[in-house]
Amino acid sequence: MRRSPLKSSPGNRVTRHASRITCAPLHYLLALLFCLVSLVGLAENSSSSGVERTVVLLHGLGRTYRSMNDIAKALAAEGYKVENIDYPSTDQSFEQLLEIVSEDIERCCIRGDSKLNFVTHSLGGILLRAYANEKGAEHIGRAVMLSPPSQGSELVDELKDITVFQWITGPAGQQLGTDPDSVPLNLGRVNFELGVITGDATFNPLYSWLIPGPDDGKVSVDRARVSGMADFIVLPHSHSFIMNSKEVIRQTIHFLGHGRFDH
Repeated sequence: MRRSPLKSSPGNRVTRHASRITCAPLHYLLALLFCLVSLVGLAENSSSSGVERTVVLLHGLGRTYRSMNDIAKALAAEGYKVENIDYPSTDQSFEQLLEIVSEDIERCCIRGDSKLNFVTHSLGGILLRAYANEKGAEHIGRAVMLSPPSQGSELVDELKDITVFQWITGPAGQQLGTDPDSVPLNLGRVNFELGVITGDATFNPLYSWLIPGPDDGKVSVDRARVSGMADFIVLPHSHSFIMNSKEVIRQTIHFLGHGRFDH
């Protein structure tokens, strides 16, 4: 089985040096008080910005880790340590992809009781849900899914028997429909702190004609929702390029820091 490389974008570490304190007892007392207040502030900032400062990125179907580079750079600029995982999305079945991604996550990122944040696109969100079901959510902090086919996509139902569509989406793509064997429909409710961003703009009117209701060209707005999510927002972007939007990136960072979107 072909394994894909793991890409890492570490955040920056900043060290601050305390000022020299004079010998006067009052100055010592004031300095001690200042340190205590600073420690409380750091604790509050740590809590409000998520449990941990590591973010794992999972790209979508037919894409590579490069499609998540804009988000990776923005997260690194915010001080996060970023692990941008690559996997062969169109070469394997969903179960095989899950094994590859699970091994990469545990090799690069699991450290004791630490928690990981996640940002995913499309199929990456379904892999995260399956990973949480299989491994447990103990290591998952906050997650943002971009345009996930949380309840499958009618597009797969309509096109899965067409040879060209099979070639483009690969084995895993055929498992993302809305039939009883649909992988996303059999994953159940999420058990971690999740925000979902989806789009309602499209560059493919034919695909949108096959999908009931507002959609992003691949997934309907309603089918991006998943039971148990903490927040949900719709922005005017298409499925394939939603991860490049500055507003989507801003909302993603906001959710990782606050557990909600900036409505």
